[in-house]
Amino acid sequence: MKVKQIIDEIINKFGGVKFEHTCDQLMSGSFDTEVTGVVTTFMATVDVIKQTINCGANFIITHEPTYYTGLDKTEWIENDPVYIEKKKLLDDNGIAIWRFHDHMHAAPTDLIYDGLLKEIGFEDYLIKGLQFPHCYEIPETSLKELSDFFKEKLEMDVIQIVGSPNTKCRRVGILVGGGSLGLGVEEMPMKLMKEQNLDVMVCGDITEWTLCPYIRDASALGMNKAMLVLGHERSEEAGMKYMAEWLTPMVDGTPVHFIDAKEPFIYL
Repeated sequence: MKVKQIIDEIINKFGGVKFEHTCDQLMSGSFDTEVTGVVTTFMATVDVIKQTINCGANFIITHEPTYYTGLDKTEWIENDPVYIEKKKLLDDNGIAIWRFHDHMHAAPTDLIYDGLLKEIGFEDYLIKGLQFPHCYEIPETSLKELSDFFKEKLEMDVIQIVGSPNTKCRRVGILVGGGSLGLGVEEMPMKLMKEQNLDVMVCGDITEWTLCPYIRDASALGMNKAMLVLGHERSEEAGMKYMAEWLTPMVDGTPVHFIDAKEPFIYL
């Protein structure tokens, strides 16, 4: 199959939605490239590209940008040695990169959330009938125990928390990636906590003047509120792992591999 055929299969599978303006663009290679293997990943870092080459694949489907800005514009970076060397690595090895972001979140069910829930096993805990779909009622546990659970499931060495480790956690909200920034409405995460009486919010990104101090203040006032911060990459990578599963039967025997972009931080 060619790159364009695989992209069309993916878009059509999820309702044929085609955004007029989207960051889901081909960032490297050609639509006419004959695909020897597909890699799904959170981000096409140089490490991921090298692993792609080693496994004999030539088409990377990435959720996040290749060139360091949300829209993947390259005009500003064309003379930068990092860009030049990364592009050379891609061109020399005939690697195509397609970004699958907007369409992925806009599928009938958000495919990033689907992958995370599959990874952590929260499917049966979804609170039914809510306008906002990512709230859960789990067997009661402490914030410390919930943190240990996520560290094990998502292979994390360190998790940031706000609130007491002894906070009782039963009603849980999850906002992956930039969702915890409010999706254009800064007050959304705080309103969600109040409206759904959430004990803990599990976040991707955070802003330290919104949800973080709201929960700090609530905790200082003796309220049962807490926050657990996974980071953008750890909260969304499982969606790309899940993609390798559902993509495999769609590509006529072309090998599909998941390559974990890994948490970007080293902790000293």
